Amino acid sequence: MSQQPDPAAEQPELLPGMVRATARDARRQAARSRQRTAAQAPLADRAPVAQVLVDVPLAHLDRPFDYAVPASMADDASPGVRVKVRFAGQDVDGYVVARAERSDHPGALAPLLRVVSAEPVLSTAVAELTAAVAARYAGTRSDVLRLAVPPRHATTEKEPSPPAPRPEVDLGAAADAWADHTHGPAFVRALGAGGAPRAVWSAPPTADWAALLAQAAAATHHSGRGALLCVPDGKDVARLDAALTALLGPGHHVALTAESGPSARYRDFLAVSRGARRVVVGTRAAAFAPVSDLGLVVVWDDGDDLHAEPRAPYPHTREVLLLRAEQEGAAAIVGGFARTVEAAYLLESGWARELSVDRRVIRERVQVGVTGASDHDLARDVHSRNSRMPHQVHTTIRAGLEIGPVLVQTPRSGYAAALACERCRTPARCRSCRGPLRLTGVATAPACRWCGVEEPAWACGECGHRGLRAPVVGDSRTAEELGRSFPGVPVQASSGDHVVVRVGTEPRIVVATPGAEPVAEGGFAAVVLLDTWLALSREDLRSAEEALRRWMNAVALLRPGGRAVAVGDPHHPALQALVRWDPAGFAARESAERVSAHLPPASRIASITGDPGAVDDALTLLSLPEPAEVLGPVAVGGDGEVRAVIRVPRAAGARLSAALGELQRARSSRKLDAVRVQVDPASM
Repeated sequence: MSQQPDPAAEQPELLPGMVRATARDARRQAARSRQRTAAQAPLADRAPVAQVLVDVPLAHLDRPFDYAVPASMADDASPGVRVKVRFAGQDVDGYVVARAERSDHPGALAPLLRVVSAEPVLSTAVAELTAAVAARYAGTRSDVLRLAVPPRHATTEKEPSPPAPRPEVDLGAAADAWADHTHGPAFVRALGAGGAPRAVWSAPPTADWAALLAQAAAATHHSGRGALLCVPDGKDVARLDAALTALLGPGHHVALTAESGPSARYRDFLAVSRGARRVVVGTRAAAFAPVSDLGLVVVWDDGDDLHAEPRAPYPHTREVLLLRAEQEGAAAIVGGFARTVEAAYLLESGWARELSVDRRVIRERVQVGVTGASDHDLARDVHSRNSRMPHQVHTTIRAGLEIGPVLVQTPRSGYAAALACERCRTPARCRSCRGPLRLTGVATAPACRWCGVEEPAWACGECGHRGLRAPVVGDSRTAEELGRSFPGVPVQASSGDHVVVRVGTEPRIVVATPGAEPVAEGGFAAVVLLDTWLALSREDLRSAEEALRRWMNAVALLRPGGRAVAVGDPHHPALQALVRWDPAGFAARESAERVSAHLPPASRIASITGDPGAVDDALTLLSLPEPAEVLGPVAVGGDGEVRAVIRVPRAAGARLSAALGELQRARSSRKLDAVRVQVDPASM
């Protein structure tokens, strides 16, 4: 009898593939064996059906599915725990959202494969919130759950969460801290009595906003309820964390940020989920923190784009917290030095009341001016409206340095982000790829911002001139110029990856980009705002609103009696609002203009972005509510994508979200080309 040849012996290169195939077959056989064993296992006597949200990012499968609960898992498979289930031929993760006595499914139910952990990490309130957020933003609950529940850390889960000591809160001191605000003491007393007041807070300049919010959280905690405070970035979290520690003492609250690391963040999350901590401060992901008996939600500086989640379904922290306040009957504060049009709409609709200080108090605290605003300024310096740093700027800096540190805000980082011909003002371009040239330092050659090729011998293609000028100057170049103008004075830059958090009282100049301004001990003696035209020239619906927000955040860092000066057009409404410190009036003006133009918040909008064919298919499938307008599609970017904008009256916003959700489910079931759907995008 002839022996059959061994393929692996004749072709050794096939051996790894054969081993992998054998391993796959073994895993499949083991999975089938586990399923048969689980299917034959007895079921739980009570509530033998588990409703499970499976972690599948397909819109048409975005609903709970029923599974049988084996008797061995009856105690552990409680609502909120993580489980493994068999779904579409694969083992997938999921969350038990409810237990039931029977199922509407006519056939036999597949059993739960295993309970990953008996730790409930998805509370009923957060589960309802994820459903509301998914519906509001036409997304899937699986995407929202990834934002709401951090990844499991098994070792951390075994550690206990010791309860916080009972806080000692002085409600009288908390009310006194808000005494200079109209309705402030009454608001704090209502929090301490278990009420649910809602407010839009316009913080005055020089105010210690973190200390005031800590007092509001302490009053809520005194009533036996929890508080959730969301701020834009880690720098603000650290400031609010310090204020809460100083007021309540250590061990009463947690700070939830991505920078904490997976173990520390999961430990803090569990402390909140188990009820050991009831005061939470964090960035946008903390908006879903499972705070038990939630009594207060706070969003600080809601106009900051860091509050807009960059991942689907792109929820905004403000909207998530307002949904929580409605669902859980909690108090709410939407606060900031500036005011967004959305916050103004909350006041106009009567949903919230205003917390603010008298204008006389503001005038006593700071003085704000614009260069070249008066005939006297123009007589002293005829170039005060054209120069980047006119004489008035140097005078303000020099006077401020006599008593303390000075902050100079410039909107661009780097050295010289753009270059142009010194003679004819033609933008300087790379000869290789036609990209813009820039300078990264005083001793470096011009280099392309796109391909990185240096152009040491650059010459203008229009006039042949070799001289360059920088129409847009960054913080490094600004610091260099100020160092020459004020010799012997320390000049410090704060931007990008090198953010200075705090400075002392000694005289120095701090050049910072928006959002990177440090806090000075006792406050800055003076603040200078450069290149205001650049902040106002952004092609965005919110350019003026965002510019005013950045300026007010910088001016608010002044010490009482400090002075700020802005370089720009004194007739621009945003700069006039800054001089008057009138965020309410500016927001009302912006809101009125948007109402006349049928723009948010008076209207609700959504955008559909993708390849032209995919967007056209989406618009064909979309069943729009009446009345709805479709604007576009128009080309966006340089990669061939197009965007269509859909606009409806605010009253039809829920119907628009529902229609977009149906569109997502239809496209998912038909496996059509993907499009990006954003409801009320932060930037347009």
